[in-house]
Amino acid sequence: MDTIHPYCLFRNHNQRMVILRCVGPEHFFHEKVIFPFEDWLFSCPASSDVQIWSHGNGGTELVETFPASDLLVHEQKSLEVTAAMNLESEGSDDQLGLAIAG
Repeated sequence: MDTIHPYCLFRNHNQRMVILRCVGPEHFFHEKVIFPFEDWLFSCPASSDVQIWSHGNGGTELVETFPASDLLVHEQKSLEVTAAMNLESEGSDDQLGLAIAG
């Protein structure tokens, strides 16, 4: 039986790119580079942890960790964001994921 995971929305307010890592139960793992001021909509188990990594002087460093539940999108907002993603993806060959213009 497939489990339906809630949607989370992360907005990179930094002027530097960051790496979002989402680690959850049952070996769930999601990783994505998020560019400055980019939004990323993703689905994950509600009990997952989100880590934000960036590049510092000594290499890659962990900047922040928080529960995925902090990023949950309410159902109506999720429908609006999904509709925007579908409009943006028309005519695009990119099937891996889309950034949403803020």
